[in-house]
Amino acid sequence: ELAEAMPWEAFADHAKAVLGCGAVKHTAPVHKEVKRIAVCGGSGAFLISDAKRVKADVYVTSDVKYHEYFQAEGQVQILDVGHFESEWQTSALIANKINEKFPNFAVRLSEIQTNPVVFR
Repeated sequence: ELAEAMPWEAFADHAKAVLGCGAVKHTAPVHKEVKRIAVCGGSGAFLISDAKRVKADVYVTSDVKYHEYFQAEGQVQILDVGHFESEWQTSALIANKINEKFPNFAVRLSEIQTNPVVFR
């Protein structure tokens, strides 16, 4: 939940910039402002009903198929940011958690970032 609501367009632009998205897909705006956000990295269409249940203003995920967008039913805005884009930043977070729990365990993050999808 955001400390203060922000306009939908500003939220979508911010998410796009932070995640490094060339483009995003989304349903028609449901709310003019965003305050409560539900997130699932990777393919998260199976959690659309949960995003509605918790009354999220927007659900940020990826790999939503055409017919799955209809599950929003005008109750939650779906923002599909792309599979790679929704996951790439989590590797450092996971590495930090592993280092906290297992300080004697060596963690090495790959320096290679590959995304087979290109936006034009």
